[in-house]
Amino acid sequence: MIPSATDSITAGAAQSAGGPTQELDKDAFLSLLITQLQNQDPLDPTDSVEFTAQLAQFSSLEQLGNVNDNLKQLQAFQASINNSQAVSLIGKEITANGKSLQYTGDQPAGCGFKLDGDAALVVVSIYDQTGNYVKSFEGQNLAAGHHTLYWDGTDQNGNASAPGSYTFEVQAADANGKTIEATTFFNGLVNKVFFENNVTYVIAGGQKVALGDIVEVGAIESQ
Repeated sequence: MIPSATDSITAGAAQSAGGPTQELDKDAFLSLLITQLQNQDPLDPTDSVEFTAQLAQFSSLEQLGNVNDNLKQLQAFQASINNSQAVSLIGKEITANGKSLQYTGDQPAGCGFKLDGDAALVVVSIYDQTGNYVKSFEGQNLAAGHHTLYWDGTDQNGNASAPGSYTFEVQAADANGKTIEATTFFNGLVNKVFFENNVTYVIAGGQKVALGDIVEVGAIESQ
């Protein structure tokens, strides 16, 4: 009887564990098949139905292997496109998911966010790198959608804060005091692109941002 294609491949894999790697390609399979047919027992010939099924099984395995190779090529092609797009972001301002804030010391820092509904009052709270509270400021009567409120760089006592990285939180409520959900965004100028563990990242405003987290290129404008 002729062993199935799966059995042959499994046997080859078991042998490779203790020696050189061996793969059963189409030519090797056909050569093995012819040899087995030439040496089969005349009194117990191969069943034609089983023989056809084995050929179909090998054909299916070969096609799956070709599909896998094509998918790998497609992934590599997509990765090259993503990398090219990321490089084109250098020098541009991006908006990404996050609550990071980079204060340069010479101009107000924008805090970007999106409101799920109309808000009568929006409170933005600033925290330093260690999580200490710095200051809060307000915005009023903001419609649902994207907005940016600017921190002037001072703390709650009016003193100038040091340039560096900060974080911010946004709380919003409507005219009846009901909480409005707010999603924060990070705005920054891209000055570097790098690749790590098959993921593309950009450095913007001193922050590491995955390419997939970028939601907009260019500053968010108030509505």
